[in-house]
Amino acid sequence: MFGDRRALRRFRARQARDRTCEHRPVRQVLVVVGGLPATGKSTIATVVARRTKAPYLRVDRIEQTIVAWSALTHPLGPVGYAVAYELAREQLRLGLDVIAECVNPIALTRDAWLDIAAASGAAIVEVEVICSDEVEHRRRIATRTSDVEGLLKPTWSEIMDREYEPWSRPHLPVDSARISVEDAAMLIAARMVSAREQ
Repeated sequence: MFGDRRALRRFRARQARDRTCEHRPVRQVLVVVGGLPATGKSTIATVVARRTKAPYLRVDRIEQTIVAWSALTHPLGPVGYAVAYELAREQLRLGLDVIAECVNPIALTRDAWLDIAAASGAAIVEVEVICSDEVEHRRRIATRTSDVEGLLKPTWSEIMDREYEPWSRPHLPVDSARISVEDAAMLIAARMVSAREQ
Protein backbone atom coordinates (compact mmCIF):
# COMPACT_ATOMS: atom_id res chain seq x y z
CA MET A 1 0.00 0.00 0.00
CA PHE A 2 2.68 2.49 1.05
CA GLY A 3 4.84 1.35 -1.86
CA ASP A 4 1.96 2.17 -4.24
CA ARG A 5 1.64 5.68 -2.80
CA ARG A 6 5.36 6.31 -3.15
CA ALA A 7 5.28 5.09 -6.75
CA LEU A 8 2.30 7.36 -7.46
CA ARG A 9 4.09 10.36 -5.94
CA ARG A 10 7.19 9.64 -8.05
CA PHE A 11 5.03 9.34 -11.17
CA ARG A 12 3.27 12.67 -10.47
CA ALA A 13 6.59 14.39 -9.75
CA ARG A 14 8.01 13.10 -13.02
CA GLN A 15 4.94 14.34 -14.91
CA ALA A 16 5.27 17.81 -13.36
CA ARG A 17 8.98 17.89 -14.17
CA ASP A 18 8.31 16.83 -17.77
CA ARG A 19 5.74 19.62 -18.16
CA THR A 20 8.29 22.22 -17.09
CA CYS A 21 11.01 20.96 -19.42
CA GLU A 22 11.27 22.74 -22.71
CA HIS A 23 11.41 20.29 -25.60
CA ARG A 24 12.92 21.75 -28.75
CA PRO A 25 13.35 19.84 -31.97
CA VAL A 26 16.96 19.24 -32.92
CA ARG A 27 17.92 21.06 -36.10
CA GLN A 28 19.50 18.89 -38.77
CA VAL A 29 22.80 19.84 -40.40
CA LEU A 30 23.96 19.47 -44.00
CA VAL A 31 27.74 19.18 -44.28
CA VAL A 32 29.14 19.66 -47.77
CA VAL A 33 32.78 18.62 -48.11
CA GLY A 34 34.29 19.94 -51.34
CA GLY A 35 37.69 20.42 -52.90
CA LEU A 36 39.88 19.26 -55.75
CA PRO A 37 40.52 15.53 -56.25
CA ALA A 38 43.20 13.93 -54.07
CA THR A 39 43.04 16.58 -51.36
CA GLY A 40 41.61 14.06 -48.87
CA LYS A 41 37.92 15.00 -48.89
CA SER A 42 36.56 11.44 -49.22
CA THR A 43 38.76 10.20 -46.38
CA ILE A 44 37.75 13.07 -44.10
CA ALA A 45 34.05 12.91 -45.03
CA THR A 46 33.99 9.16 -44.34
CA VAL A 47 35.37 9.68 -40.83
CA VAL A 48 32.86 12.47 -40.14
CA ALA A 49 29.99 10.26 -41.32
CA ARG A 50 31.15 7.37 -39.13
CA ARG A 51 31.47 9.61 -36.08
CA THR A 52 28.12 11.34 -36.52
CA LYS A 53 26.23 8.29 -37.90
CA ALA A 54 24.86 10.57 -40.63
CA PRO A 55 23.93 9.47 -44.16
CA TYR A 56 26.90 9.93 -46.49
CA LEU A 57 26.37 10.96 -50.13
CA ARG A 58 29.36 10.73 -52.43
CA VAL A 59 28.91 12.20 -55.90
CA ASP A 60 31.74 10.09 -57.39
CA ARG A 61 29.94 6.90 -56.37
CA ILE A 62 26.59 8.19 -57.64
CA GLU A 63 28.08 9.15 -61.01
CA GLN A 64 29.95 5.87 -61.45
CA THR A 65 26.81 3.89 -60.60
CA ILE A 66 24.85 5.83 -63.22
CA VAL A 67 27.55 5.06 -65.81
CA ALA A 68 27.66 1.38 -64.83
CA TRP A 69 23.87 0.93 -65.03
CA SER A 70 22.95 3.11 -68.00
CA ALA A 71 24.03 4.10 -71.49
CA LEU A 72 25.46 7.37 -70.13
CA THR A 73 29.22 7.96 -70.03
CA HIS A 74 31.60 10.34 -68.29
CA PRO A 75 31.47 13.29 -68.04
CA LEU A 76 27.87 13.29 -66.83
CA GLY A 77 27.49 17.02 -66.33
CA PRO A 78 24.98 17.90 -63.61
CA VAL A 79 23.32 14.45 -63.36
CA GLY A 80 25.30 13.13 -60.38
CA TYR A 81 24.87 16.37 -58.46
CA ALA A 82 21.12 16.42 -59.22
CA VAL A 83 20.72 12.94 -57.73
CA ALA A 84 22.78 13.91 -54.67
CA TYR A 85 20.74 17.08 -54.16
CA GLU A 86 17.47 15.14 -54.13
CA LEU A 87 18.81 12.43 -51.81
CA ALA A 88 20.11 15.09 -49.41
CA ARG A 89 16.79 16.92 -49.50
CA GLU A 90 14.91 13.72 -48.62
CA GLN A 91 17.21 12.84 -45.70
CA LEU A 92 17.09 16.37 -44.29
CA ARG A 93 13.29 16.38 -44.43
CA LEU A 94 13.36 13.19 -42.36
CA GLY A 95 15.28 15.17 -39.73
CA LEU A 96 18.62 13.51 -40.41
CA ASP A 97 22.02 15.13 -40.75
CA VAL A 98 23.68 14.59 -44.13
CA ILE A 99 27.34 14.47 -45.14
CA ALA A 100 27.77 15.19 -48.86
CA GLU A 101 31.15 14.92 -50.57
CA CYS A 102 31.92 16.24 -54.04
CA VAL A 103 34.35 18.54 -55.84
CA ASN A 104 31.72 21.31 -55.60
CA PRO A 105 33.70 23.39 -58.08
CA ILE A 106 31.57 26.42 -58.92
CA ALA A 107 29.19 28.89 -57.30
CA LEU A 108 26.22 27.18 -59.00
CA THR A 109 26.86 23.82 -57.32
CA ARG A 110 27.61 25.47 -53.96
CA ASP A 111 24.50 27.66 -54.06
CA ALA A 112 22.32 24.62 -54.78
CA TRP A 113 23.43 23.02 -51.49
CA LEU A 114 22.60 26.26 -49.67
CA ASP A 115 19.11 26.31 -51.22
CA ILE A 116 18.47 22.70 -50.19
CA ALA A 117 19.49 23.39 -46.59
CA ALA A 118 17.34 26.54 -46.43
CA ALA A 119 14.28 24.81 -47.92
CA SER A 120 14.66 21.97 -45.41
CA GLY A 121 15.15 24.25 -42.39
CA ALA A 122 18.62 22.79 -41.93
CA ALA A 123 21.88 24.40 -40.93
CA ILE A 124 24.76 24.06 -43.38
CA VAL A 125 28.49 23.62 -42.90
CA GLU A 126 30.47 24.25 -46.08
CA VAL A 127 33.96 22.74 -46.03
CA GLU A 128 36.73 23.15 -48.59
CA VAL A 129 39.53 20.61 -48.30
CA ILE A 130 42.83 21.70 -49.81
CA CYS A 131 46.35 20.26 -49.87
CA SER A 132 48.77 23.18 -49.67
CA ASP A 133 51.82 20.94 -50.19
CA GLU A 134 52.09 20.43 -53.98
CA VAL A 135 54.62 17.59 -53.61
CA GLU A 136 52.27 15.74 -51.27
CA HIS A 137 49.27 16.43 -53.52
CA ARG A 138 51.14 15.01 -56.54
CA ARG A 139 52.23 11.97 -54.50
CA ARG A 140 48.63 11.24 -53.53
CA ILE A 141 47.51 11.49 -57.15
CA ALA A 142 50.26 9.11 -58.27
CA THR A 143 49.77 6.50 -55.53
CA ARG A 144 46.09 6.45 -54.64
CA THR A 145 43.73 3.70 -55.69
CA SER A 146 40.01 4.02 -56.22
CA ASP A 147 37.53 2.40 -53.85
CA VAL A 148 34.77 3.10 -56.41
CA GLU A 149 34.85 0.19 -58.85
CA GLY A 150 35.44 1.30 -62.43
CA LEU A 151 36.16 4.94 -61.58
CA LEU A 152 39.25 6.31 -63.28
CA LYS A 153 41.07 8.86 -61.16
CA PRO A 154 42.19 12.10 -62.86
CA THR A 155 45.83 12.93 -63.48
CA TRP A 156 47.65 15.97 -62.08
CA SER A 157 47.25 17.89 -65.33
CA GLU A 158 43.53 17.03 -65.53
CA ILE A 159 43.03 18.27 -61.97
CA MET A 160 44.94 21.49 -62.63
CA ASP A 161 43.03 22.12 -65.88
CA ARG A 162 39.55 21.61 -64.48
CA GLU A 163 37.21 24.48 -63.68
CA TYR A 164 37.36 25.39 -60.00
CA GLU A 165 36.15 28.80 -58.85
CA PRO A 166 37.51 30.50 -55.71
CA TRP A 167 35.05 30.60 -52.83
CA SER A 168 33.14 33.87 -52.53
CA ARG A 169 31.67 33.45 -49.05
CA PRO A 170 32.82 32.31 -45.61
CA HIS A 171 33.35 28.57 -45.28
CA LEU A 172 35.52 26.16 -43.30
CA PRO A 173 38.90 25.60 -45.02
CA VAL A 174 40.71 22.38 -44.05
CA ASP A 175 44.31 21.93 -45.17
CA SER A 176 44.98 18.18 -45.25
CA ALA A 177 48.72 18.82 -45.57
CA ARG A 178 48.73 20.47 -42.14
CA ILE A 179 46.04 18.67 -40.16
CA SER A 180 45.41 14.97 -39.57
CA VAL A 181 42.28 13.24 -40.82
CA GLU A 182 41.09 12.70 -37.25
CA ASP A 183 41.63 16.34 -36.29
CA ALA A 184 39.90 17.51 -39.46
CA ALA A 185 36.91 15.28 -38.69
CA MET A 186 36.74 16.61 -35.12
CA LEU A 187 36.89 20.19 -36.42
CA ILE A 188 33.98 19.56 -38.80
CA ALA A 189 31.96 17.73 -36.13
CA ALA A 190 32.48 20.69 -33.77
CA ARG A 191 31.32 23.08 -36.49
CA MET A 192 28.20 20.91 -36.90
CA VAL A 193 27.38 21.37 -33.21
CA SER A 194 27.74 25.16 -33.40
CA ALA A 195 25.74 25.36 -36.65
CA ARG A 196 22.94 23.30 -35.11
CA GLU A 197 22.64 25.76 -32.23
CA GLN A 198 22.38 28.90 -34.39
